[in-house]
Amino acid sequence: MKQNDVPSFDELLATARHSAVHLEMRDAYGVGGESSGFARWQRTGQRDSDPTSDYWRPWVEQIAASVARGVVIRRARIVSEPVSTYTRYLHEGTVVNLAAGEEIRWLSRRLASDIALPGNDFWVFDGTTVVFNYFTGDGDWADPGKELRTEPAVAQLCTSAFEAVWKRAVPHEKFTV
Repeated sequence: MKQNDVPSFDELLATARHSAVHLEMRDAYGVGGESSGFARWQRTGQRDSDPTSDYWRPWVEQIAASVARGVVIRRARIVSEPVSTYTRYLHEGTVVNLAAGEEIRWLSRRLASDIALPGNDFWVFDGTTVVFNYFTGDGDWADPGKELRTEPAVAQLCTSAFEAVWKRAVPHEKFTV
């Protein structure tokens, strides 16, 4: 499905009935929306971790509303160790995801070697709808940046991969960077 035909994340999450899971496998992202915050953190060590800030409020409200209606939102991150500078930045900001109601776990890449993983980050909604996220080598959105897949085999592959990672991963509060 062409990127323009893919429903937005907001639409997909709004129609999710029971679950949304996200697997992140890159050690760095360079998406425009967070590049200034990352640069500021690198310069000053200060990270916006206020769930009510202008940057975070829309995400927090969206996730909290979904969780309130019964959608379980889980995110797993596979990371190299020692972790990248970006992963340290991500780790510091995860308190906001948790405050919104997400469950987050981390897995060392060396512990994922025997897990069959799709080649790209993804979201799976209700175990049936997969959205692959495509990035450039520098971590910015590729063109197209996403693809929606609903074939049962693709959904099963991604769901199985996520669950295998989740089972091995450690909760955010136990993962140190």
